[in-house]
Parts: sequence; structure tokens; C-alpha cells
Amino acid sequence: MATTSITIDETPRVRSFLALADDALILGHRTSEWTGHAPTLEEELALANIALDLIGQARALYQATGYAEDELAYLRDPPQFRNALLAELPNGDFAFTIARLFLVSVASDLLWRGAMGSDDPDLAAIAAKAEKETAYHVRHTAEWLIRLGDGTGESHRRAQDAIETLWAYTGEVTAGIDRAAWLRVVSPILVRATLTQPADGWMQSGGRDGRHTEHLGHLLAEMQILPRSYPGAVW
Repeated sequence: MATTSITIDETPRVRSFLALADDALILGHRTSEWTGHAPTLEEELALANIALDLIGQARALYQATGYAEDELAYLRDPPQFRNALLAELPNGDFAFTIARLFLVSVASDLLWRGAMGSDDPDLAAIAAKAEKETAYHVRHTAEWLIRLGDGTGESHRRAQDAIETLWAYTGEVTAGIDRAAWLRVVSPILVRATLTQPADGWMQSGGRDGRHTEHLGHLLAEMQILPRSYPGAVW
């Protein structure tokens, strides 16, 4: 694989846009991995559409930085990515994927709602479109989480395991919003799902500063292999 990479002048604005965009791109890629593997055809289409929403949000945010979107997606090394660690974790089972999408979507929806009033016209415009999409993501994943948590003994166990594993990674995705507001949305859904809410404590971090798990490197190797192997190639 070629060692092509790009240099970025990470002003505060660019860095903040990259964090949002990288979250969306990496989680969108993870969600797209369910194509052909979802439990039902209807859910396969739903997850594919959510993945497309996220990747579309990433594209808009990358474009607003002034850098080429393809270069940002395909020519950065793992330490240059600013996504939260939560987004890059492997999908695990269906309950893990749904729980992660729910926890992230609630945070994203709150963030987009606030950003619609931003003084930055690019961010405000992106937020106005993204919030409509993310509101659907919240509803869809909340319904599934309730079905899984309040379903069979096995589905409950898997959903509870997912929430307990993911909780320590939620600090990064709620850092830019009011965590209390996030909990006011998350907690009632967990109650309806008969799931026990973990206590807040020590949180995993590092993704925003480019300190990632090994999983991001594997994901990027797969995602970036063509543009890095054939620099400048076009279809």
C-alpha cells in the first residue's frame, strides 16, 4: 500500500468539524457492515439508510473544512482521525450495534439541535438537515432496544451486556453537550427496556486527540486500500 497522506492545518474550527465528521464516517462505515447480515430484510434496509445518512453528514462536514472530502476520508492516518472511540469498536452482535447507535444518536440529536443556532452558517445548515435524520435514528434504535431488552432472556442479556460495555465510552460523545440532557432521553428508554443503567464513572478517552484502539487501523486499512494503492486514480 502506498504511503500517501495529507497534512492538515487543524484550526479550532477544522478540528471541531473533523470530530463531528469522523464520528459520522466511522460509525457509518461500521453500520454499513451489517449489509447482508441484518436479522431481517426490513432492518437491513433501515441500517443501510442510517449508514448513508451518517456518511452524508460526514461528507457535508468535510466539505465545510475547505479540504477535499476524499482526501480527508482516505488519505489520513489513524492518529489524524478525531472520532470518538465508541464509533470505531467492532459491531459485535445486533444488540451491541443497536445500543451503540442509540447512545450516539441521542447525543448527536442534542448536538445538532444546538448547532442549528450556530453563528457558523455552514454548521447551522448541516445541523438543520442532520437533526431530522438523527431524530429518526433515535426513534428507530430506541424501539429496537426496548424490544431486545424487554424480549427474551437471551435478548435481554445481550442488550444489558452491550449497555454495560458501551457506557464507559460515552464520555467522548457527550462532552460537547449537556450530559444531564442526554440522560433525560436515555434513562427512560432503558427503564422501558428493563435494562439497568450503569453508574457514571471513569470514561475511556483519547479518540479526539488521535489515540485510538487497534480497531480503527484495521477499519481504515480496509476502507482506504484502493485510493492509497492507486493514488490519484479516478473512476
